Amino acid sequence: MQRGTSDRVCNKRVNERTGDEVDTSDIVKGYELDEGQYVVVEPDELDEIAPGRSQTIDITDFVDLDRIEPVYFDRTYYIAPRGTEYTKVYELLRAALAQASKVGIATFVMRNKQYLTALRAEDKVLVLQTLHWADEVRDPGQELPELPSGRAGRGKQLDMARQLVDALSSDWDPSRYRDTYQEKVRRLVRAKAEGQLIEAAEEPPEATNVIDLMKVLEGSLKAARSGRGKEPAGEREEKAAPRKAAARSSAGGPVKTPARKAPPKKAGAVRARDRGAGGKRELQKLSKAELYQRATEQDVSGRSKMSREELIDALARSGRRRKKTAA
Repeated sequence: MQRGTSDRVCNKRVNERTGDEVDTSDIVKGYELDEGQYVVVEPDELDEIAPGRSQTIDITDFVDLDRIEPVYFDRTYYIAPRGTEYTKVYELLRAALAQASKVGIATFVMRNKQYLTALRAEDKVLVLQTLHWADEVRDPGQELPELPSGRAGRGKQLDMARQLVDALSSDWDPSRYRDTYQEKVRRLVRAKAEGQLIEAAEEPPEATNVIDLMKVLEGSLKAARSGRGKEPAGEREEKAAPRKAAARSSAGGPVKTPARKAPPKKAGAVRARDRGAGGKRELQKLSKAELYQRATEQDVSGRSKMSREELIDALARSGRRRKKTAA
C-alpha cells in the first residue's frame, strides 16, 4: 500500500521506451539472438507446439533413489489412484518401489510445461517429485572459486568434528523446527494493532572468521557436552537451545573427560567393580560424546559407527579385557 493511505499499489505492464501501458493482447515473446536483435514468437505459435496435458505418467527407467543428488529435486506432489478399481495396481507399484528402493523416472506435462519427474514410494502413498533438468544444475567445481582438497579433512580435526556431530545428533522430527521469523511478524502485527510497544530483536551473531578450526571445534564440543551431558536422553532430544549455543560457540579450551572420584576402598576392588557390571552402570550415566571420547582414548575399533548403547557395550568389554590382562 502507499504510505499514509489504505490504497493498494498495482503493477502495470508498460513500454520500456515510451512508458505507455501495453494491453495484454499486444504482448508477444521474443528470443534475443544478438544485442537488440530478437526473434518474435506469437502466442498461437507457441500453442501449436506446446505439449498437451498428460493423462498418464509414462515411466521409462527405474533408478536407485540414493543415486539422485538432492540438488535435482524441486517440488513434491502426492499421487492418488484414479478410482477404486485402480487401488490394487497402485499399491502393487508402491510396494515394489519401496522394496527395491528405486524410483521411476518419467516426463510429465502440467500447465503447458514439460517436467522431468521421479515417482517414489512413501508409507501408503506414491509421491511425484519434479526434477531439474541436467542443464539447469551448475557444476560446483566450475562455478566456485575455491574448493578444499581431499587431504583437508583428516587427522585429529576430523575426529573432533565427528565427536561434535555425534554429540548433537538426534532423530529427525520436523515438528521441532519453526519459522521463527513468521512468528515474530505475527507478533509485530498484533502488537501494532493493539497499540503496544514493539521490542527490537536481538542482533544475530557475527561471523568469527576463525582460521584455527581446532579451537572452534574444541569450544563447540565443550559447550555441547556441558549443555547435554547431564540431561536424560529423552529431554536432550527435545531441547534445541543447547544445540544452537554449541553450534555458535567459538570459545576454545582443552576438552577433558570429567574426573570421577573413586570411593575410599581398595584399589583392586574399585577396578573390578568399575570394569564389570558396576562399570557398565557408570557408563550409562555418560553422554554419547563422553563415551566416544573414552572409546577414542581406548582405541575401540569401529567407534565412529556405533550407537550410544554399542559404545557402552564396547567400553565394558574393553574394561573386562584390561582387567584380565592386569590379572
